[in-house]
Amino acid sequence: MSTSTIAPQRDLFSVPEAVCYLNCAYMSPQLRAATEAGREAAALKSQPWQLRPEHWFGQVEEARACFAAVMGCTADDVALVPSASYGIATAVRNTRIDAGQTLVLLDEQFPSCVYPWRRLAAETGARVVTVPRPGDDDWTAAILESIESHTGLVAVPGFHWAEGGRIDLAAVGEAARRVGARFVVDLSQSAGACPIDLAAVDPDWLCAPAYKWLLGPYSTGFLYVAPRNHDGIPLEENWIARRGSEDFSRLVDYQDEYREGARRYDMGQRSNFVLLPMVLAGLEQLLAWEVPRIAESLGVLTARLEEIAAGHGFRALPEALRAPHILGLKREGGLPADLLARLREHDVYMGIRGDALRVSPHLHVTDADLERFRAALASIF
Repeated sequence: MSTSTIAPQRDLFSVPEAVCYLNCAYMSPQLRAATEAGREAAALKSQPWQLRPEHWFGQVEEARACFAAVMGCTADDVALVPSASYGIATAVRNTRIDAGQTLVLLDEQFPSCVYPWRRLAAETGARVVTVPRPGDDDWTAAILESIESHTGLVAVPGFHWAEGGRIDLAAVGEAARRVGARFVVDLSQSAGACPIDLAAVDPDWLCAPAYKWLLGPYSTGFLYVAPRNHDGIPLEENWIARRGSEDFSRLVDYQDEYREGARRYDMGQRSNFVLLPMVLAGLEQLLAWEVPRIAESLGVLTARLEEIAAGHGFRALPEALRAPHILGLKREGGLPADLLARLREHDVYMGIRGDALRVSPHLHVTDADLERFRAALASIF
């Protein structure tokens, strides 16, 4: 094993030894540190007289800076949002599309990253171009073929959410810029698990919820906003995104100016006293592990899981065309309708998306989990 890989970190998670949890693409297990941070924060809310300005502003900026460090950007480029769909909606509001232009999306893309663009196309007279699933599994080549001179937008994920198909975001971003198209990226299934070169990808907007690979709680997330879009229109006109909002005594001295950078796009009630400490616990752990090492370590795990599954008739995408942290396992003749229920009988948990058994581990997975996975498949197939 490479010296840069990370040994199993089971003790940092609240996953019982008897449970084989391989469904982090659905929702990550929670760090013990995040659980404790949430308990302490919930107790603080019962004593509101203890709340200080740092709870309104300091934690927000700390979370913003931590996400920026994970992604390799500046804190000024980061907004706090409750979900990927909120981030996409913000991008939609600030994207101009003309009649006759095309919006490039993927076949079977996650719905929250499809519906908003469909509405924009309907309202503007543009047309959605859906990239069909490629027969050779090369999503990047298929996307590049769909980008033409009249393309106004390309909106894609870093990896296909159903089976982990890899997309070369730098190549797609370059092609989009070449024809003057806006480029929007959904990193729901990779932020925190795979490194990204933001300078090379250069998206206009990039969103990531916290509850998956960022190891945070539900209803929290982040939106990267390229500096060229810092002067756009937010979804909300909330008070805390305005300049001088730290001074509660002067809030009715209304300000037209927003706070600097991407902060104008922050959601209302961004200063969530309970959830933000949990978000920080996840981000700080990712920074300690380092995302490239996480990706390499998860790649080792998925390779071992693929080897086990292959012995029972499953196949996955070629390694060069898939995510290091997500396996989409398919089987000749399809999957049994009760497969997930039968796996749960063995305390093995994963998901099915489309016709693939989606396997997505994190660093809590041990050799014992791999053997439990092997035994479960052997009992079913």
